[in-house]
Amino acid sequence: MRPQIALFGDSITEQSFRPGGWGAALANNYSRKADVLVRGYGGYNTRWAFFLLHHLFPLNSANPPAAVTIFFGANDAAILGRQSERQHVPIDEYKENLRRMVLHLKGCSPTVLVVLITPPPVDEEGRNAYARSLYGEKARELPERTNEVTGLYAKQCIELAKEMGLRSIDLWSKMQETQGWQKKFLRDGLHLTPDGNAVVHQEVTKVFSESWLSPAEMAFDFPHHSQIDGKNPEKAFDQRCLSL
Repeated sequence: MRPQIALFGDSITEQSFRPGGWGAALANNYSRKADVLVRGYGGYNTRWAFFLLHHLFPLNSANPPAAVTIFFGANDAAILGRQSERQHVPIDEYKENLRRMVLHLKGCSPTVLVVLITPPPVDEEGRNAYARSLYGEKARELPERTNEVTGLYAKQCIELAKEMGLRSIDLWSKMQETQGWQKKFLRDGLHLTPDGNAVVHQEVTKVFSESWLSPAEMAFDFPHHSQIDGKNPEKAFDQRCLSL
């Protein structure tokens, strides 16, 4: 049975299997080697996502995931008193919710590779422009998220990874290393462009490959067609069955 890689997060994960998405690219990397499962829930914060854990990752599963990316924070960092305050989660609770998620996944499988990903940076001008494109004069005057506040959540995510000995990706910092990141990586000030998806794909692939989940070192689930004898095809499959 092929190992499973679960992508757990909010809309940035949910949309990752769209054309040019980082999840789709990851699935291509692991074609015939591992199953990449998208478990993304648009609009969710860590508080709401925690209710899903027992359904998505049951403790008594006979086939727990080999690796899980946890990619939340963009909604948790919504600012109180503004349009998206319903999604706001206090920063200390955000960190604790991430911790509880990790502990649950480790309860499913002590060997699971958990990778924490920070929220991306926020282009406040882009968020306001997007709101105006939808609502015109009725659009909000202040952004519902700011890059400064989101950065505080990103910092807590990275700190937790260090505390728990986990691999992490500081997407908030990584994207801002590129000049013009606001429009290059974010299509509406928050969600990813194809270039933004490429950054996430590159970083996740790097972390997996540096761990024990390098696709280049994994075998195909069944023989490559070049290994099949046209006159005696069952031989290739008999050998594969004996090796399982």
